[in-house]
Amino acid sequence: MSMQDQQPPWGRKKGPQTPEEMVAQLIKKLQDFFSEEKKQGPGGTQPPKKPSNPFAGITKFLAIAAIFLLLQGAFSSVFKIQPGEVGVILTLGKYSRTTQSGLHFKLPYVESLYKVNVEEIQKQEFGFRTRFPGQQSTFDRRNYDMESLMLTADKNVINVAWIVQYKISDPYLYLFKIKDVKQAVHDASESVTRRIVGNMDFDYVLSNRDLLAASVKQELQSELDNLESGVALVTVQFQDINPPDMVKPAFNEVNEADQDMKRLVNEAQETYNRVIPKARGSAKQTIEEARGYASERLNDAKGQSGRFLDILKEYRNAPDVTRKRMYLESMQGILPGVEKIYVIDKDQQSPIPLLNLTGAQGLTAPQKN
Repeated sequence: MSMQDQQPPWGRKKGPQTPEEMVAQLIKKLQDFFSEEKKQGPGGTQPPKKPSNPFAGITKFLAIAAIFLLLQGAFSSVFKIQPGEVGVILTLGKYSRTTQSGLHFKLPYVESLYKVNVEEIQKQEFGFRTRFPGQQSTFDRRNYDMESLMLTADKNVINVAWIVQYKISDPYLYLFKIKDVKQAVHDASESVTRRIVGNMDFDYVLSNRDLLAASVKQELQSELDNLESGVALVTVQFQDINPPDMVKPAFNEVNEADQDMKRLVNEAQETYNRVIPKARGSAKQTIEEARGYASERLNDAKGQSGRFLDILKEYRNAPDVTRKRMYLESMQGILPGVEKIYVIDKDQQSPIPLLNLTGAQGLTAPQKN
């Protein structure tokens, strides 16, 4: 009959579920097996005891220890690596190999295993700590001034809070090159950020948060590579960049004055852009008009002088004809603008009016008496 048939029907004892329970149960059975059973003889008398062997207890203990070590080695030789993890195997304390996810074997008592999660993103916060993460996370900024207060290049104090996220890129370097990688990342991040902020002006740090984060990430990764930390940065993000609370009122006043200055400068620039081009255009127009007037007068003078020279030439050839022609041309230009014409005879004492034939009234008919 099997052991299950011997168990009572109202409940069956569960067998060992874990390797430790199986080993403990096996040790118990071995102890029961090697222990001496007390048997009572007829009439309730015990049989006579045999002389004890002084090495019997040591032999039993060594046998039990050997069986325990054998079982433990069998169980420890098989291991499983979860997805996202890698296993680093050391043989007698020296690096041997790196195993990926899955079921693997190793030599018991000779090879040791270290499991490393290479997909988990680790985070460090500077200048604050997240108390309750979620959609509406709450943060605690008290007692972290030593991390957040920094000095800029123009000797102003600024309060900087940022986050560094990283994951393990080289498990071997992460495990065995640096004793405390988390502290190394913390110290290197704070050192690099303070150095970069200290080389920038206050206004530049406030208005160029993305460029600051990119510079910190690049230099911090280079620093961690030099330390052989075995980590790769995922992101560096600046959460809050503000002046300290004690100088915020003064900073706000300076900010308002700076905004007023920029507004006045913009207004002056707008006036400049509106007035100066107009003045330049008017000046250019005046210059062009003067040049045109000068060209006109010069050409007219050249034409008059050329006409005078031509008339002089003709006058020299025929003085009387030229003189008479000039007189007639002059009178032809003058007379149309004269309203009244008087013809004076040298022997006449009073002028005789000439009948106005071009006037508005024209000729009037003679009246009858």
